Amino acid sequence: MALARWRKLSESAVFTNRWWTYKLDRFVLPSGREGEYHYVQTGGSSMIIPVEDDGTLLLVNQYRYLLGRESLEFPCGGVKTGATHEQTARDELAEEGGRAATELTLAGRFVPMNGVTDEMCHLYIARGLTQSVEAERDDTEEFEILRLRSDDVEARIASGEIWDGMTIAGWCLARARLEA
Repeated sequence: MALARWRKLSESAVFTNRWWTYKLDRFVLPSGREGEYHYVQTGGSSMIIPVEDDGTLLLVNQYRYLLGRESLEFPCGGVKTGATHEQTARDELAEEGGRAATELTLAGRFVPMNGVTDEMCHLYIARGLTQSVEAERDDTEEFEILRLRSDDVEARIASGEIWDGMTIAGWCLARARLEA
């Protein structure tokens, strides 16, 4: 059975910055009732699971302002206008992880918060890592790089130490490929 679709009446940009656009749509339900939908529109994002030659994984610890605490995450960033998801993955790996990859494999895609944003995150597994020239960072970005084994990532997710939803979703998509 197909669910009834909403019909868009109008769309407007309420606010735009360099990362996203806050949108407001007016719609009509199949019942005829009208409503408003507020959401964040982005160019998408790319997350990278960097795998060292010995099998350890690189994660970054960074401060997350909205929650006022540090967060252990896989490198990830928004796709800028004109860039591809793959190029964004390479740029973020250099910026956050200080690495370049000879092999970048698309492992899957997911929507981080489908009721709040239209963002589609492309997940990549990066192998053949080498030190790269550190990319220029935004003054709001400070990273601590950690090298963890797969079982340590699992344990830190189970304990709540890794709590970032995108990192957990990315790990769920990638771990079977990493274990193969």
